[in-house]
Amino acid sequence: MNSLRRGFANLQTLMDSRASRSEQNNNLETPAADRGAPTGPNSSQQLLHVECQVAVAVTTKVKIHVSTVDPYDVRKLCSTQIVKRSEDGEYRASVCCSIDSKLQRHSRMEVRLYREDDLRSHSSRSCLGFTSFSIRDLLRSKEPCCSLKLRTMDGVNEVGDVTVSRLQLEEETEDKCPENKSAVLCDALHGSVQDKENSPMMRAALCSQVCKLYRFQTEDHRWLLVREQMSETPLSFSLPKQLLSALIREHTDRVAEVKALGDLSPHWDGLRHDAVTHSLQLIGCYQQTQAELHCLSTASCFKASSSKSDRHLQFIPTNLHSQRMEVTGPGSSGVWYEVITFGAPADHHQAFKHGGLKRLLIKHTDHTHSSAPFSRDESCRAKRLLAAAAQLQPLVFGLAEQLLSVSMEADPNRLQDVLDDLREQTSLFIQALNDDLVKVALQDMNSRAGSGSSHLHGNGLLCEVSPGDQEGAPQDDTQNREEEWDRTWVNVGKSLDCITAMVERLQERQRHLQEQPSPEQQESSGETKSQHTASPSSFSSSSSWQEQLLPLVVTLRDCVREAVTTARAAMTFVVLQGAVAATVARGPTQIVQRRHAVFSQGLSAIVCGFMLKLFGGLEDPEFLQQLLSVGILAQFEGLLSTYGEELGMLEDMEVGVADLSSLAFAITEAQSERPDDLQPTLTGAWGDFVVEVPLPSESFRSLPEELKAGRLIRVEPVLFNIGINQHQSLAERFGDSSLQERVNQQSCERLRVYCNKLREKLPNMAGIQSLLDLLSSLDRSIEAKKRKNVEVLWLAASVCRKVNGVRLTSCKSAKDRTAMSVTLEQCMILREQHTLSQQQFSSALDNMRRSRLSWGQMLGCYAHSGFSVSGFDPAECPSGLQSPWIQMCFHSRRHFYPVAFLLVTSHLLVLWLIFSLVILLAKYQ
Repeated sequence: MNSLRRGFANLQTLMDSRASRSEQNNNLETPAADRGAPTGPNSSQQLLHVECQVAVAVTTKVKIHVSTVDPYDVRKLCSTQIVKRSEDGEYRASVCCSIDSKLQRHSRMEVRLYREDDLRSHSSRSCLGFTSFSIRDLLRSKEPCCSLKLRTMDGVNEVGDVTVSRLQLEEETEDKCPENKSAVLCDALHGSVQDKENSPMMRAALCSQVCKLYRFQTEDHRWLLVREQMSETPLSFSLPKQLLSALIREHTDRVAEVKALGDLSPHWDGLRHDAVTHSLQLIGCYQQTQAELHCLSTASCFKASSSKSDRHLQFIPTNLHSQRMEVTGPGSSGVWYEVITFGAPADHHQAFKHGGLKRLLIKHTDHTHSSAPFSRDESCRAKRLLAAAAQLQPLVFGLAEQLLSVSMEADPNRLQDVLDDLREQTSLFIQALNDDLVKVALQDMNSRAGSGSSHLHGNGLLCEVSPGDQEGAPQDDTQNREEEWDRTWVNVGKSLDCITAMVERLQERQRHLQEQPSPEQQESSGETKSQHTASPSSFSSSSSWQEQLLPLVVTLRDCVREAVTTARAAMTFVVLQGAVAATVARGPTQIVQRRHAVFSQGLSAIVCGFMLKLFGGLEDPEFLQQLLSVGILAQFEGLLSTYGEELGMLEDMEVGVADLSSLAFAITEAQSERPDDLQPTLTGAWGDFVVEVPLPSESFRSLPEELKAGRLIRVEPVLFNIGINQHQSLAERFGDSSLQERVNQQSCERLRVYCNKLREKLPNMAGIQSLLDLLSSLDRSIEAKKRKNVEVLWLAASVCRKVNGVRLTSCKSAKDRTAMSVTLEQCMILREQHTLSQQQFSSALDNMRRSRLSWGQMLGCYAHSGFSVSGFDPAECPSGLQSPWIQMCFHSRRHFYPVAFLLVTSHLLVLWLIFSLVILLAKYQ
């Protein structure tokens, strides 16, 4: 009898399936309005809750696989969750999908359950049962749920029940809330979610988005809809490529500049050779890296942690993601919280055998002499002075020669015209070259000449730095160059005044000779004779004009030549010192390349965070005014230990974050809303980079006039680091954590300066008054010097959120520790800002951290299938975690993986083995 019933049930299932397919085929020709499907282009987002009751005995964990089966694209969308049995024996999972008209017409949804013993595979032998239902029937049903039978793969036996219900975010009262329903994890079907913020601007900053949806209960028995979105970004590759192009262009221009200086003295030619060789090495290396990056797929936007040591990916940030959380409460719109996560900006390719950037730069500075303190603007001024000298000197010399030629004609008017041109060009010459920069360069040249040191250049030439080695240096007393420089310009002015006075005297004499004959004598016959006799006098007068002007013109030319020689020597010194300071003085090419790579990794992360902040604050006048007044704060949160290789990573990160302080942003108007036109562009040179962020015309027109005019937005980066793993325990007991203490103290001071500026510029800004208490608490927490004091990170993050800053979190690879930090911060925000109930906190933390497991496996972030969170030592509660807001994390040990082995260094392990052997031998003697 039972077998007969099962047969009828199987037949009924097959008939229902055939009827459903026939109805779908008939609906292909039916207008959408008649079918009850949405007619607009937008799809409706549905939250489906799946409850499975399995009759057979299974383990406590199963895998629920939900997929949409389309006649034309089987398993078009799918989602998998590993769930545990609830207290009432049910397995619950939730999915979120966007239901469009095509999905309603053609698709069915299938639910399958798999055993825990083979969670990695979807084989038929591990499948407990399956069922399917029509999406169209579910949506058109008046009931909010439908009950289905879970059957074996052959469709004969029933093994359980499945209930599928539609969930809505409504303001539920206390009596409506189900008492036994815990936090609901809603897994979004990959590729099916239509993000309401999926605008062209967001697509320019984010890509490959996946999301999770949760429903949590608040303290007043209402429901929060929490949407957690994890996205990659195309900036991971686009900005490093632009940076490589800018560095190649900068060093190429520098090589051309120093080669255009012409013949130089041996010492200066050696400096030029060193700068050129250094630049050419970097150009060749960067061109090779750029070519390898161009060979990658154009869709590449992610660098996995397993590739962090690859040479051709040296400039690409590791595991860069945007972690966004949208919280929607009853009767309120969504609020977004963003954190950028990426592997600590460090050069893993060169490794950390000799330390990180901070240590390498200190060693290089100790073994080299400091370079001339000439800024980039001064180097540009020097190049302009050299160009002016090369242009104006031939003009002055040409007019001086023309003055001598015109003096042969004894024409006062033409002589005066040439003299006026000479005076004008000489005045321009004096204004162009009589610059204080020449005097400063002469002082520096004198100080270097007085040192009398020697230097071995890259071309093998050993040159003594002496007065005779300086281009254009006098051989007697170099200390009097400044006075000679001033006397040179006095001589130029006096020579020009002497020429002017002589021309005026000659013109006066000519007028006097013309006025000597009287009118009566002009009518007499002797007039003709006097004119004939005056003609030789006129020729003798013209020759005397040239003879009298020649020595004065020669003196003027000598003075001008001396001024040009001295100015050219000084400005050549400035240009060469600028080139040396930008190449050789920064260290060997390995150090410079390491610094550029670390900067590139931090650049992509901070630009992504700034774009998200800007897009979210376009309608906030206070935020836009803050950008104009004090710039944007970027708070880097490091979870690196001060032990072993991670100490070198922290040294790299410290220098990289400090270099980002020279970065600035500018907002421009995009030509169109195409993705390429909305991508940020990098301009400028090292130490003065500007990132231009384009906005669509409508958004750009709503900005303040200063931002539309190109006003630069400065960046204030700060770094707070607290090591939280077992390596940090070793560092605090046996090592040195002074680097971490110094970094935190300096960042706290910079953070206080930024907040004081903000309070001064915008005293009425919302929440600005509470900054003083947070900063005081941060000061006390840093001065306490507690072990693993993560309260420092929480307070710094709170200050950053108060001032609308960019939050960036890093550990070694942005996996375990970073995921722990982000999920804990998100749950704390839900509890403090959105009144998440205390009972739901642990459940929310469990669900969010479990979502990191599925995301990491899906995106390739993790090299292993497990998710071991190595954030804290489970054997102890760090002294910095005594506050109530963090102790709840230790309420359940499942948030932290157990210590499977004693984590010690190789030296300690050897000592332990030797000690054990000694004890063993002593025991059996």
